[in-house]
Amino acid sequence: MPSRDDPITRCGWCGVDPVYVAYHDAEWGVPVHDDRRLFEFLILEGAQAGLSWITILKKREAYRRAFAGFDAAAVAGFGEREIARLLADAGIVRNRLKIEAAIGNARRFLDVQAAFGSFDAYIWRFVNGRPIVNRWKTLRQVPASTKESDALSRDLKERGFKFVGSTICYAHMQATGMVNDHLTGCFRHAELARAAPA
Repeated sequence: MPSRDDPITRCGWCGVDPVYVAYHDAEWGVPVHDDRRLFEFLILEGAQAGLSWITILKKREAYRRAFAGFDAAAVAGFGEREIARLLADAGIVRNRLKIEAAIGNARRFLDVQAAFGSFDAYIWRFVNGRPIVNRWKTLRQVPASTKESDALSRDLKERGFKFVGSTICYAHMQATGMVNDHLTGCFRHAELARAAPA
């Protein structure tokens, strides 16, 4: 719930934490077509597996520093020296499997760019190039995965990506505006729905 002095109605999941509110208001559900931003969310969503999203949001700048400003080509070149550096970095989630997956995913990301011209061109095919605008009234109605995230997860896994289960993929789709899952009572739902192409 928003603070008492804030009359704006938001999705209840963002609470009143300033970091969460700012993310909800400015980023969540906004269509992303920039490959670097798409790669950023791929890394962050993978890191979030088993943890809360607010935990990762609060580590976001540390991730930006640790992962070369989310430059996929740079991350793809990371080797054992960089892995050791990342495992010693208290600012990020120091999980070897997640770190190695992020590096491997960067290499697969470059493969997708080479095959499709951009990661953007590849990933938006799973929603036919435009956001799916849902009309959920309560948080309980919002799914953890959908047939679109199932298809994306399956395809990414076939291409060698790790930490890309359907739930993680759906969170990625929500974050990058492939779906508008703001509740209908939230002020952002209508704003984003109006901005979506017909």
